[in-house]
Amino acid sequence: MKTAEIHVEVAPELALFVPHARRVGVHPLAVDGVSTLGHVIESLGVPLTEVGALVVDGREVPAAHIPADGERVSVRPVGRPQPVPGAPLRFLLDVHLGTLARRLRLLGVDTAYESTDIGDPALAARSAAEKRVMLSRDRGLLRRRELWAGAYVYSTSPDDQLRDVLARFAPALRPWTRCTACNGVLRAAAKEEVAEQLKGGTRKSYDVFARCEECGRAYWKGAHHRQLEEIVARALAEFA
Repeated sequence: MKTAEIHVEVAPELALFVPHARRVGVHPLAVDGVSTLGHVIESLGVPLTEVGALVVDGREVPAAHIPADGERVSVRPVGRPQPVPGAPLRFLLDVHLGTLARRLRLLGVDTAYESTDIGDPALAARSAAEKRVMLSRDRGLLRRRELWAGAYVYSTSPDDQLRDVLARFAPALRPWTRCTACNGVLRAAAKEEVAEQLKGGTRKSYDVFARCEECGRAYWKGAHHRQLEEIVARALAEFA
């Protein structure tokens, strides 16, 4: 008996997820008549978080579609900017994306971050409970069904990671409004309020401060402020 077979073409933007031999052109793929098209595409290595549309013989179908023998499938990437309906846009990052988390917070983007490895089930549960977009380079994590929403982080460079997330989701940017340590909201603070956190030189040289409403951490325009200003300026110039 002839095995049922579909013909799959993966968009160039998603080629890195599939074996090298399948990265260009249309390729046959055996199907069992039971598994959904979403499962079949994930079995190739493509997380469904990265799929914008599944087009079968010219018509868009849901991931629950059961592929039939002879169908031609086009796997297309998500559109940009990508809408995330149903909740305010906010993020959850795994343990490997600490620098990206701090930079998103620097820009005022609501960004939760786990500094320890709490495991995929707990991360997925938090994403669902808080309705946060899970950002990760872990494809297995992004395949978990309980995720509220997710996105693969394509680069290992913090600069490129930030640019990719801002281009993909177009979050509102409100620089200098969030604590880079805990994601709490910053408010203006008098020097007396943060005096216990200031060393002698800082106490003498600076008069403008902010304080996190959550963790109490104090902020001022210290030695590293110019570097942070450059990150903010680049982001605003390209994405504001």
